[in-house]
Amino acid sequence: MNTPTLSLDQLPKDAAAVVRQLRGGGELVHRLAAMGLTVGARLVVLQNSGHGPMLVSVRDTRIALGRGEAIKVLVEKTAA
Repeated sequence: MNTPTLSLDQLPKDAAAVVRQLRGGGELVHRLAAMGLTVGARLVVLQNSGHGPMLVSVRDTRIALGRGEAIKVLVEKTAA
């Protein structure tokens, strides 16, 4: 059974996930990868109020992402 992918902005606070795909242009994908958001990376949502930037923890680093960026990160929700 395949778990569906969601965009990162759809995950609530404290949700854990694995990055499955990065969408967007080469510059954005390169920048996200430089921050540690690569396919297979595990992350935890630290803050998601539903508007404004969200905060995630990936590879022992906290990263703030705008909504436009978070929408382009496709993830698979996992158990915390």
